[in-house]
Amino acid sequence: MLNNLTAANPIKRPPRVAIIGGGTAGSTVAIRLAEAGVEVHLFEKNASLINSPPMCHLHAGGNLYREISDEDCKTLMRQCIDIAKLYPESIDVRPTVITVPKRDSGTASALLPRLHTLRDYYQALVAEDASNQLLGDPAQYFQVFEEEELAALSKLPPVAIPTTTEEWLIPVTQLVALEKLQLPLIAVQEYGWNIFRLAAAATLRLANLPTAQVYLNTAISQMQPVEQGWQLSFTDTQGEIQTLNADFVVNACGFRTGIIDDQAGVKVQRMVEFKASYLSEWRGEHSYQGQLPEIIFHGERGTPHGMAQFTPYPQGIFQLHGMTESITLFKDGLTHSSDSSSQPPINPAYLGYIEKGWDKTILNTRTQNAIEYVSEFIPSFAQAVPVDNALYGGQQVPSEDITTRVADLQVFANKRYAIAENVKANSALDVADGVVEALITAQLLPSHARQRPVWQPLAREAVDELAAKLAAWRQYPDAMAKVNHALVLPPA
Repeated sequence: MLNNLTAANPIKRPPRVAIIGGGTAGSTVAIRLAEAGVEVHLFEKNASLINSPPMCHLHAGGNLYREISDEDCKTLMRQCIDIAKLYPESIDVRPTVITVPKRDSGTASALLPRLHTLRDYYQALVAEDASNQLLGDPAQYFQVFEEEELAALSKLPPVAIPTTTEEWLIPVTQLVALEKLQLPLIAVQEYGWNIFRLAAAATLRLANLPTAQVYLNTAISQMQPVEQGWQLSFTDTQGEIQTLNADFVVNACGFRTGIIDDQAGVKVQRMVEFKASYLSEWRGEHSYQGQLPEIIFHGERGTPHGMAQFTPYPQGIFQLHGMTESITLFKDGLTHSSDSSSQPPINPAYLGYIEKGWDKTILNTRTQNAIEYVSEFIPSFAQAVPVDNALYGGQQVPSEDITTRVADLQVFANKRYAIAENVKANSALDVADGVVEALITAQLLPSHARQRPVWQPLAREAVDELAAKLAAWRQYPDAMAKVNHALVLPPA
């Protein structure tokens, strides 16, 4: 491998790439490059990889976002299939039920043309490569449930372990206030995505790659350009200042991306938004004891009737979004970069939440708001109680359009510098492929590096164990490290 590298590499050694930020993008880029023989140095300021922002949903088609284009939805689907191949251990297989309240200005049937487009696209991807069939049967990518079928399902006993979309819908018909919703209901094969299992899988993969070095609890203090690359300064775990010379730098710092851009002398216009989702426990007399799908109640973002998202974990734990300023969004949580800096300013209070934890009073209030918001449509869920933590963080948006959901990489070839600008975590492999392309252009990698490797499976028990440790260390319920239904990969 090294001989092949040096054939196109004028520096006569494997290229050295520094990646700043160990979130989904940075960790995935590190895996992709190390698999190609690159000497990778991954720097993460926290004590573990992939900490935030909140995530819970594999956006395989983007049906949560009515405002984005069909082409963006197709991109999200392809990216989700790609990322599921790399991190299958992190996927929770269950459908997502899409609903539209009667109060909403949209209609339930308005999604159907897009869904037909996505089903056809998914079928084409599977026809091209059978290993792409990760979202179930393409013909069943979505199913539509009208009043008569919902009424029939409501009379059936729930199934302990659902295996068909119809079985998943049985408890929905019995728990959800259907009279408040437009029909039809639509069930889509958009699965869950578990951040703790993702972090565990990425950590284990990097540990197995000899050319990858991970620096935890380490922040870059200074970057300086040098001939054909960069010199980075950082403080090691013993408190000593160290330097590293790199042939190429990837900035994957998430909402802190602009800080490094400023050091690199790069000007980028972007927004940063602080967002949160909330955790609840639904047990006791009025709870549902079986398995539920994810349920989406559409609404207009930022209004008092913004979208509600009801996401199940095992053992009665639910993650909740409400796209209103009293729940997920914050009145002053969206900020913009300026002429003087690529880094949008972050409200110090929200930065404090990220770095030190929440004000418990505010956390409890917002969680209770989320429970009440969802219980408008699932009345018995009003008995749920807050869990003493949340999923939260800053999300960068490399645009002046807050509805942007598809973005990946900006490359500054003359500086040997690139910025991971992924809005959704599922684009991480596209980001990594873009970095590979930039290294090929810089003659640091041979052209055959474009070919993605065949990802070797991880031991599921190892992922289970590390995910549980990460959830406990981050003070989340142990159920959040688990999935109800594991993804089974098709034969290669």
